[in-house]
Amino acid sequence: MTVSDHEDEIVDVGAADIDAARFRTVVGHFASGVAIITGADGEGPSGFTCQSFFSQSLDPPLVVISPGKSSTSWPRIGASGAFCVNFLTEEQEALCRAFASSGGDKFRCIGWRPGPTGSPILADVLGWVDCRIERSDEAGDHLLVVGRVVDMGAGPGEPLVFYRGGFGGFRA
Repeated sequence: MTVSDHEDEIVDVGAADIDAARFRTVVGHFASGVAIITGADGEGPSGFTCQSFFSQSLDPPLVVISPGKSSTSWPRIGASGAFCVNFLTEEQEALCRAFASSGGDKFRCIGWRPGPTGSPILADVLGWVDCRIERSDEAGDHLLVVGRVVDMGAGPGEPLVFYRGGFGGFRA
């Protein structure tokens, strides 16, 4: 539902009224950072590229990610009860693209170490936030997953930014 220009008037806008391609184009005008969400289970490390991340709360420290329901990596990560958000630098576009694909050994030939939860912290990232899963809720074709921060760190560099279907950097 959407609130119109008139404060008390609510207009029901159904999903059928919104063109998916146009929606993607419009929200693509919002620049976002890029992260790789990682986790580990008995089969080893797993991960995927994610733009849907935000900090939720300072007290307690909570973050939110939004994996797609069709993700092949998230079920393994989710079952582990923990995840790590790895913020990418502008030099890590190739790594971003590798983790955006399905299948294959994404961790082959890259450096990483286990964080306190066992989730992989990738080498040379701009920052990382290691979390235990607090809750997960369905939200359309994605999930909203809340993680309680266990540990975190930051490194040097400039962020990889996604904007209007392409990657770039940002200079402060």
